[in-house]
Amino acid sequence: MSAFLLAIDQGTTSTRAIVYDELGNARGVGQRELTQYYPQPGWVEHDADEIWESVASVVSAALVRAGVSSKQLTAIGLTNQRETVVLWERGTGKPIGRALVWQDRRTTAFCRQHAREQPWLSEQTGLVLDPYFSATKIRWLLDQSSDLRQAAEAGRLACGTIDSFLLWRLTSGRVHATDVTNASRTLLFHLTQRCWSDDLCAFFQVPRALLPEVKPSAGLFGITAGLDFLVDGVPILGVAGDQQAALVGQTCFEPGEAKCTFGTGAFFLMHTGNRPARSQHQLLTTLAASLDATPAYALEGSVFIAGAAVQWLRDGLKLVTHSAETQSFAEHSDPVEPILFVPGLTGLGAPYWIPEARGAIFGLTRATTAADFARAALEGVAYQVADLIESAANDSGQPLKELRVDGGMSANAWFLQRQADILGLPVLRPRVLESTARGAAFLAGAAAGVWPDPASLCRLNEADATFVPQWSSELRSVKLRTWRKAVDAVIRFTQ
Repeated sequence: MSAFLLAIDQGTTSTRAIVYDELGNARGVGQRELTQYYPQPGWVEHDADEIWESVASVVSAALVRAGVSSKQLTAIGLTNQRETVVLWERGTGKPIGRALVWQDRRTTAFCRQHAREQPWLSEQTGLVLDPYFSATKIRWLLDQSSDLRQAAEAGRLACGTIDSFLLWRLTSGRVHATDVTNASRTLLFHLTQRCWSDDLCAFFQVPRALLPEVKPSAGLFGITAGLDFLVDGVPILGVAGDQQAALVGQTCFEPGEAKCTFGTGAFFLMHTGNRPARSQHQLLTTLAASLDATPAYALEGSVFIAGAAVQWLRDGLKLVTHSAETQSFAEHSDPVEPILFVPGLTGLGAPYWIPEARGAIFGLTRATTAADFARAALEGVAYQVADLIESAANDSGQPLKELRVDGGMSANAWFLQRQADILGLPVLRPRVLESTARGAAFLAGAAAGVWPDPASLCRLNEADATFVPQWSSELRSVKLRTWRKAVDAVIRFTQ
């Protein structure tokens, strides 16, 4: 009998649903863009009800396109934009205000005021004190009204990341839960004890009564109930934050295996086994998703600007009409032109963590062309990823053997070849570039017994192309030294 897995992928700019078969093939897809709200500079919000409506819409579309009824679904896997938080009423399920998105920076002042707390916060959570993570957002929401805080303490409100909100709605309010990967991105979850920390909750003034139950990423979270787009009783068997889901989708199950997802930003995760590797280079230590209850950890580095650099060339500078044109532009760039772009358009992420940094272009000449700009933008992303990978190798003591890639920019063969050149490592592109939703389906299918072990999933992850480095080690060293001089100049400029 055929197995069908429904993956719900709730992202920052859109929501997708994909129906997979037991061979890991996508049978039907639905997608819908989301409204982005920017009420003040640095504030980013989503309408949680709109997110829910988008889920209903894309699930229905995916099922129709797959020619599958919801009665035929074996299980559901759920993956989501991480760190974004929603506050809602337990009695009605109604959101209280808009969701605060992971990109939101409104709590920057709180983080700066408490910078001295960084060491113990990192020790407990593996994270840094930054508005990026959920805890300061939850505190800010509760601080808007004494009535809200009282309701939270009395247990009348629920809070969670997007996965928790969707689980609540999918189960008609019967399940308030999250998984370890999403919990580990909140600054409220103890990294090694794998539970909510009373000390962290007290520091951020977040009542424990608000928080969901934490479960392993693969297993029974609940069953669908009371929906008009899914039958009752479909088990939800997999949940993971988007980047950890992509790590599963790329079948990185062993220590030292790593992937980088190139979306709006670039997110590098390296599996480190069943014990956390503490970073000395400002990478994050986070929980990875596993196919059972065994704990798994990863080192993570985030580049804030990746695909967004290509969007800037297209929409800001108007140098290209379509994003795909950057490949042909870069191919026709003059390699002698010394242009170098540090794409810190929204600050520098790991391993620097300098939110005040801004982008900079070095080496302009009268001969610089639009093609050179495109090449520099793509190289700037690749250089940032190289910084992450060198840091991860130093932290783990385990040099990377290859990098698996996915996401929109992975369709650009020139970019992947240059990434391989800069890394001095093979870069592997899978046949299926969409690893996030596939990872959610893999988690749910593993819990359902469709794929009984990691090996059965690895057999589904076929490589489409391998990009082998072509630069000499001497050229690579010179290029990286020049890049790091440019980054140092950008950092000094902000001080």
